[in-house]
Amino acid sequence: MAHPPSTRAPRAPARAPATAPARPEAPPAPRKGGWAASRERLRAAATTEPGRLWIIGTVVAALVVAFGAVTAWEVTDRASAADDVVSHSQPLSADAASIYRSLADADTAATSGFLAGSKEARAVRERYESDIATASRLLVKAAANTTGSSESAGSIARLNEQLPLYNGLIEQARANNRQGYPVGGAYLRYANEQMAKTLLPAAQTLYEAETGRLYEDYDQAETWPYAALAVGAVALGALFWAQRRNFLRTNRVLNHGLVAASGASVVVLLWLVAGHAVAASDLSTSRTHGQESLKVLNDARISSLQARANENLTLVARGAITTAAGKDAYDESYKSQMKDLVAKLGSATGLADDDSGRTPVSDARAAVTEWQTRHEKVRTSDEAGDYTDALDRVIGGSGSTGQSFDRVDAALEQAIGHEQREFTRAATDGRDALTGLPLGAAVLAVLGAAAAGVGISRRLAEYR
Repeated sequence: MAHPPSTRAPRAPARAPATAPARPEAPPAPRKGGWAASRERLRAAATTEPGRLWIIGTVVAALVVAFGAVTAWEVTDRASAADDVVSHSQPLSADAASIYRSLADADTAATSGFLAGSKEARAVRERYESDIATASRLLVKAAANTTGSSESAGSIARLNEQLPLYNGLIEQARANNRQGYPVGGAYLRYANEQMAKTLLPAAQTLYEAETGRLYEDYDQAETWPYAALAVGAVALGALFWAQRRNFLRTNRVLNHGLVAASGASVVVLLWLVAGHAVAASDLSTSRTHGQESLKVLNDARISSLQARANENLTLVARGAITTAAGKDAYDESYKSQMKDLVAKLGSATGLADDDSGRTPVSDARAAVTEWQTRHEKVRTSDEAGDYTDALDRVIGGSGSTGQSFDRVDAALEQAIGHEQREFTRAATDGRDALTGLPLGAAVLAVLGAAAAGVGISRRLAEYR
């Protein structure tokens, strides 16, 4: 029997189970930078005794090395300045003083030769030519070696430009004078004016610039190495603390490595203090009893040369050049220069520190007194109209002012030579006191740091 069709609705197909949504993955932790990671490792190491020992050893070794490096750097700088004092700036200052002296001496020789006329001594002429040649040679040397300010370069340029012009005027004066032409005196006076107003001021500027550089080198060489001393004190303090800490934790009195590092640091510190103290003392001596004496003596010699030139020009001009008060201009300049000369010789006596330095200065003072006395007789003869007698008293032989001037010049040359030797000896000793210190400090610092590392490593080995 057939069944009737079912009226039930067909079943709907089963639904696939819904899948749960995937959870998002957590983002990766950001990577820490090198410095942050190192800091974390350092913080972690500091929580253990081996880690703390490693940190202490590293810091102590670094401080010892830093002490050596700063010492080597500062001492090298001061040793270089001390070497400049001995071999560069002082010789340049001395050359500048020689340029000034040569120019002043050339002017003096020119006026002396002019007064002698056709009877000019060969020695006087040769002295003038030698002075001009010396000034020219030293100007070339100064131009090649001066690395200072444009002020020095400008002075050298002016001197190189004006010196040939001055020499030409002197030759014109000499030629006219030999022929008996009065215009020769005008040429000589103009040449002297060029010397006094152009050449000597330029030479003075050059001398002051080079002497200023010398004093800058002195100041740099004598300055204490404060940075090195400070780092050394910190390094020794750290070494003492590390050894005290070691003693308190282990009851061991000594750590051989740290003791060796301390010893090396103490040697460097004592060497630094003693070496620099000796160097500064010797340099100070060379400055006070060498360079300062040289400066005063050079000034005194230049004053005597200028006084001699003005004395000669008094007879050349024969009263043609007067001051506002109606007095002879050259004679007034002579008196002013002699007054300065006496004052400078007094200062030189005070600066001289031994009999070898004081004796020639005393001789120069005696000769100056003699010169002034003889000059009064010259003026008496000249004002009385006895020109021939006055001329003989100025450029004659025995009993002349020229003889007195030669004694002053010779005594000052002897004093300058002595003080130059004193300067060289003291300044060289000061420079040599720093010899070997930069290298020695660097080597001892490396050895000290290595010793500190070995001492700490032995303590670390006890924890393995």
